[in-house]
Amino acid sequence: MNAFEAQRAFEEQLRAHARIDPAVAPVWRRSTLRMVLYTELLLLDSIAILAAFYLAACTRDGNWLSLAGINVGVFLLPITLGTALASGTYSLACLRYPVSGVKNIFSAFFFSVFVVLLGSYLLTAELPLSRVQLGEGALLSLLFVTIGRLLFRRHVRAATGGRLLDELVIVDGVSLDVAGNAVALDARIINLSPNPRDPQMLHRLGTTVIGFDRVIVACTEEHRAVWALLLKGMNIKGEILVPQFNALGAIGVDSYDGKDTLVVSQGPLSMPNRAKKRALDLAITVPAVLALSPLMIIVAILIKLESPGPVLFAQDRVGRGNRLFKILKFRSMRVTLCDANGNVSASRDDDRITKVGRFIRKTSIDELPQLLNVLRGDMSVVGPRPHALGSRAADHLFWEIDERYWHRHTLKPGMTGLAQVRGFRGATDRRVDLTNRLQADMEYIDGWDIWRDITILFKTLRVIVHSNAF
Repeated sequence: MNAFEAQRAFEEQLRAHARIDPAVAPVWRRSTLRMVLYTELLLLDSIAILAAFYLAACTRDGNWLSLAGINVGVFLLPITLGTALASGTYSLACLRYPVSGVKNIFSAFFFSVFVVLLGSYLLTAELPLSRVQLGEGALLSLLFVTIGRLLFRRHVRAATGGRLLDELVIVDGVSLDVAGNAVALDARIINLSPNPRDPQMLHRLGTTVIGFDRVIVACTEEHRAVWALLLKGMNIKGEILVPQFNALGAIGVDSYDGKDTLVVSQGPLSMPNRAKKRALDLAITVPAVLALSPLMIIVAILIKLESPGPVLFAQDRVGRGNRLFKILKFRSMRVTLCDANGNVSASRDDDRITKVGRFIRKTSIDELPQLLNVLRGDMSVVGPRPHALGSRAADHLFWEIDERYWHRHTLKPGMTGLAQVRGFRGATDRRVDLTNRLQADMEYIDGWDIWRDITILFKTLRVIVHSNAF
């Protein structure tokens, strides 16, 4: 059975043994439904603020056709909503407790009022509303937003049935009555025996958790530590069901169906941050593909002229959530000598590399097809570099040296990363070659920031040609 057939068989098992109650199965994924609700709440807040300033202007001027209040509201809204979004106001908590977000909205709102007043003073421009009307508009906004959110709370409950997250419960060797609104899987039936030294098992686990917001594992005591290790490499909220606290490196406490859980993993990026990162990827990748297309065509012709075989080299690499994907590179080695599993790292005088291949590896041109991986969503422009399954350091597989290696895959792999701009690239002949990269990757994940991505991109320009690139 080849890899594709094995994956198809696994997915069939997954569908056969997942327990989903049709009465509660959502038409949409909960993440999509949450995005719709966030949008509705944002529009509701916007309408409340605009309506408040419209009434404040009309009641004092007696002109119900006046748009003066609307005009002021239009000035205030972008600043208010931008500040609210940046501070995480529209989050899961605001759907669970809509009224609790009123304080955050009004912090952003009063900040926008201050900015508009300061701007009008500095520009010596007169606002179409008096100070009294501004005050009335602010008070009415508070009232309308509060009323709107009280009504919105009922809408959220009706739309979600009180269930905001897609939950998966993995049962491994224990007996558990699973709540009817969760998907339950028996780990043994679908061959998910926890083993951090089995990349194919990690790929199956990563495939299983796609689309879920929360994964809860109920297992025997001896398997809790290894499940905790595996969940830390997933880009989801992972929890271990326990009767009492233990030393699993928990980062929080939660509950499921009245039982305690220890939160051992939490996706490193919130939804707004994932959107920012994806927007940056597209903003860079689309123009880059268009600008570099002539160069890529020339390189493809040269590769084809020098040696027979395909222009592109596709290889399995470990991606986000420890799932495998096909990375694309310009072929730099002779077809008969290509190393599909990456068991042998390229060396400085590697006789497998062609003349064209040596140049494109030295200048990192061989990496350009990965722009297509970024467009497809397999990779990001910046992130931990993806490794082949057979990658070794000091004759040991990477994950045999440090099991934290699997944790670096909570983010999409990148074309460049913090490790690369620090000079950690090339062959991994020693254990320290791996640990240096791993430390840089974990530092990047723990301290992610969109401006750090931009900084890394600029620093990458200085290391495109590098002494360790061969």
